[in-house]
Amino acid sequence: MIGKRILVGVSGGIAAYKIPMLVRLLTKERNEVKVVATDNALNFVSELTLQTLSKHKVYTDMFLPYEESTTEHISLSEWADVFVVAPATANIIGKYANGVANDALSTVLLAFEKKVFFAPAMNTAMYNNQAVQNNLKTLQSRGVELIEGEEGELACGSVGKGRMAEVEQIFESIDKYFSQAEDLRGKTFLVTAGPTVEQIDSVRYISNNSSGKMGYALAREILQRGGKVSLISGPVSETIEDNSNLNLVKVKSAEQMYEASMREFAKSDAAICSAAVADYTPKQVFSGKMKKKDQSLTIELEPTKDILKTLGQNKGEKIVVGFALESNDEVANAKKKLSSKNLDFIVLNSLNDKGAGFEYTTNKVTLIDKDSCVALPLKTKQEVAKDIINKIVALL
Repeated sequence: MIGKRILVGVSGGIAAYKIPMLVRLLTKERNEVKVVATDNALNFVSELTLQTLSKHKVYTDMFLPYEESTTEHISLSEWADVFVVAPATANIIGKYANGVANDALSTVLLAFEKKVFFAPAMNTAMYNNQAVQNNLKTLQSRGVELIEGEEGELACGSVGKGRMAEVEQIFESIDKYFSQAEDLRGKTFLVTAGPTVEQIDSVRYISNNSSGKMGYALAREILQRGGKVSLISGPVSETIEDNSNLNLVKVKSAEQMYEASMREFAKSDAAICSAAVADYTPKQVFSGKMKKKDQSLTIELEPTKDILKTLGQNKGEKIVVGFALESNDEVANAKKKLSSKNLDFIVLNSLNDKGAGFEYTTNKVTLIDKDSCVALPLKTKQEVAKDIINKIVALL
């Protein structure tokens, strides 16, 4: 981490007194640092100290007449490579999670489109509040990396979670990000995400509950690490930021996903098939809307093309990763799928695990290859994406 441009956001917690040391650590490695602080933050740390160590003025107000730019929040956000907020109080966490911009720090954050780190710091009761926890999960689902400290004694005298990570830990997290930011450069990935929609008639269809969150998290992780992604997505409400390395292909049916996957796999180094593709599709699609009748209706279904198996059988030196969602004999069934579809490894989800599977922002998975079976704890899907990509990087 040398020669990077780093924004440090300081909000109004007592841990702000530690931030001059963080600024010093960053500038010592020849990085350029600019500080954005709230008014409350300056009750705990001197503006002069931050200015002296960073060698830049401290930004506290975007709209003063002597500012370098009339749109300071935009110019700052475009200037920096990463943004680290420390301490991140419940207030700034809530603002950023809900799109509130009413001061310099929150305004610059909303305009920033690159990597963001938050180092939470607050009283244990505040930290454990359900609203704060929901906001933290929202931020993680959007790719924000949380740098959490160990449980310990807080300024209020209580002991528990909420203590800010030490500045050395914050520094190491940023340094690790930059070391990973280039490890997929020159590599292209195919990622499938979401459900497919199999039409019965012009109105009705067969589908499933997949939200696409896992696939989109994987795409974000690849992009953050310098790779290119062809994201083949079924119909989802999930969104992803524009990126020159992103090719977003929206499809509906299993047949459309098959055709797009075959086309994009030819240009890819690896494929991660996280989509919940329909196993069957109606043999006949009725035109218009079928009228309801006072009798039973039989719809004949036929198998869809097996995208994962086709990729596995034709992968050559490429890497192919699949997902398995099981409700019984989970590991045994996943290992059968790993072998029959010729995968490098498979990501097992269990319907029996609370907080895992469709629609959740969290996931609990087991990574299985021919030599190992590693069960991971419950994590956000963005963190799971990092674990999956780390395993692929090792294979690459």
